[in-house]
Amino acid sequence: MKIDAVILWVDGNDPVLRARRHEYAPESAFRHSDVAGDTRFANLGEIYWCVKSLNRFAPFLNKIYIVTDGQDPHIEESSIPIEIVDHKTIFRGYEQYLPVFNSTAIETMIWRIPGLSEHFLLLNDDFSLLKPVGPEDFFTAEGNPVCYADKFSLLWARILRVLKPHKDGHKVVTFKGKMVNAADIAGWKGWYLLYLGHTPRALLRSEFESFFAAHPECIVRNISSRFRAVTDFQNQELQYLLLLKQGRCKVVPTREVLFYMEPKAKPAYIERKIAALKAGQFKFCCFNSLDQASESDRQLVIDTITAILS
Repeated sequence: MKIDAVILWVDGNDPVLRARRHEYAPESAFRHSDVAGDTRFANLGEIYWCVKSLNRFAPFLNKIYIVTDGQDPHIEESSIPIEIVDHKTIFRGYEQYLPVFNSTAIETMIWRIPGLSEHFLLLNDDFSLLKPVGPEDFFTAEGNPVCYADKFSLLWARILRVLKPHKDGHKVVTFKGKMVNAADIAGWKGWYLLYLGHTPRALLRSEFESFFAAHPECIVRNISSRFRAVTDFQNQELQYLLLLKQGRCKVVPTREVLFYMEPKAKPAYIERKIAALKAGQFKFCCFNSLDQASESDRQLVIDTITAILS
């Protein structure tokens, strides 16, 4: 089975890209971390950990595609071939929606990467592997995806979406809200949502191709907002729910495999998490919004992940 990896990456420190964001978004949008706040585009070099971890712990990968907006992380060392894919390539035929700064919109189009294998992994640039993995960690013997997720009440998610207060005059964009939107599109009748973890997500290119061929309006829905919007739906959630209806998706609880750390956590909590990380308890890790952590906590994370990957 040939498996590729796709990484979404942006260097928000680039003054050219920052100027473009300001050109297309009102200044008020930058106060909202859920829409266009700087943390959405922060870059502390996490992609180098991501790529290095793939090389060390997943050498079976066929190719790594890095999807960017006219940028290049200039990764010099990788035994796995790397190809930089520009937004213009995956948005061919939909160029009128560029530039786009909405990760959900970009994820909607990644299946259009030329040459992408049928089986592929999608990663954010702040994801890393922590120990050796094999194809069976992501796809079953029948070629169906392994989904790392915890079950979350669909009814409660709907209630939360209604109760979520407005912030500075706009409805807050939430991950749960995007999952609810996906469940509605999928016609999902289950009591739960798959609360997807910050792990590599195993996906099938042909499933996206066939769904969007039958529902082209869903492409437009997700790519017409340059920044995150409450109308967005979570693409991977959609595929997994559609496959679950066919009995073609294996679900593994996230808590068994994922080290996930939020910024601004209390020092004692961070120390416990780092100790568990060093103990080799997890397969995957994600340091969410590391730019918002304190300098000392950030350095602790950097030193730990560097030691694991050295």
